[in-house]
Amino acid sequence: MNDSKEPLIGSFLRSQAASFAATMTDFLSFLFLTEIIGFWYIASNVVSSVLGAIVSFTLGRNWAFKKTDVRKRGQIFRYAITSLLSLLLNTAGLYVLTEWGGMHYFYSKVFVSFLIGVSFNFLMFRYFVFK
Repeated sequence: MNDSKEPLIGSFLRSQAASFAATMTDFLSFLFLTEIIGFWYIASNVVSSVLGAIVSFTLGRNWAFKKTDVRKRGQIFRYAITSLLSLLLNTAGLYVLTEWGGMHYFYSKVFVSFLIGVSFNFLMFRYFVFK
């Protein structure tokens, strides 16, 4: 269903909207787990990232990149690889900025998530996961 000749800007904008929804899921879960439940911010990051990834995959497959004509199993496998790498980058950045940089963990998460989201995640989703 995805036309490989679709302009890059269209999929980029839809991808960013889907990422925003996934990010809100991630951030609200992160704050709830850390501030209300009392989880360590790194553990909260892992759980909330998984929840955000579920939202991201669903919106990416069905709307942002419109790749429902491709076998779901292959997409899930490629998405899992991408999400794991993204989680590692995000968690490492979160830890470094918080522990070594002295930033509050929430601001560290916002900064790192934005940086990884608009660079690594978009490129991996467009050219690897939902190709």
